[in-house]
Amino acid sequence: MAEAPEIGAGIRSRVRSRRRVRNGKATNDLVLSASADGNDRMFPRILTLYVNNGSTVADVTYGKGVFWRHVPPARYKVLATDIQDGVDCRDLPYKDGEIDCVVLDPPYMHTPGGTAHKTQSPFEEHYRNNRSGNQTGSKYHEAVLDLYGSAGREAYRVLRDRGVLIVKCQDEVCSNRQRFTHVEIIQLYTDMGYVAEDLFVVMRNNRPGISCAVRQVHARKNHSYFLVFWKRGESRGLWESPA
Repeated sequence: MAEAPEIGAGIRSRVRSRRRVRNGKATNDLVLSASADGNDRMFPRILTLYVNNGSTVADVTYGKGVFWRHVPPARYKVLATDIQDGVDCRDLPYKDGEIDCVVLDPPYMHTPGGTAHKTQSPFEEHYRNNRSGNQTGSKYHEAVLDLYGSAGREAYRVLRDRGVLIVKCQDEVCSNRQRFTHVEIIQLYTDMGYVAEDLFVVMRNNRPGISCAVRQVHARKNHSYFLVFWKRGESRGLWESPA
């Protein structure tokens, strides 16, 4: 027998009334793990979730400051450095444990002999042979991982216990082999003593191009990642969000 409309409505009303939200109010205004809004929109949301207002944030690959376009200038103490200004992310001018958050966004694709990936040419130009000296004997994708590894160890040194490391990366196909860079970085940093706490996906709005493709073998990458880690150090327990 069909349920009377007024009875069904009453039951649903009572069910809704039993829903409780402790220490807060119900909302759909949440930070989501994937977005096509761009790096400059996703990055402030990550800061809101993981970095206290007033924190000292070292952006060690600052570039043109794209990530910071929509971050209120007075919210954090930003230490902006970049390899083009003579500060290598693998050799930072900070004392041990004095930084609350490190932001790392190095070139994440090698460009052997010149390729279609013109936007990634800074890896070969600035990190393979730069004024600080070539610090890796690796080639191709392994050289990129070496850069992330060295920069991660230096970030670990300057971060306080429970300090946050925000890393930008993208997977790539190297020598016709799929390389899941974000997985490799997570494994690498976990071995260093970091805790992998979160992952965000940023989708490209434009279509990525490719040159001289006779036959497509792998899916073309149209997304990248923000990875969030924190330095466990001597501390224990779970991550605690900013107050």
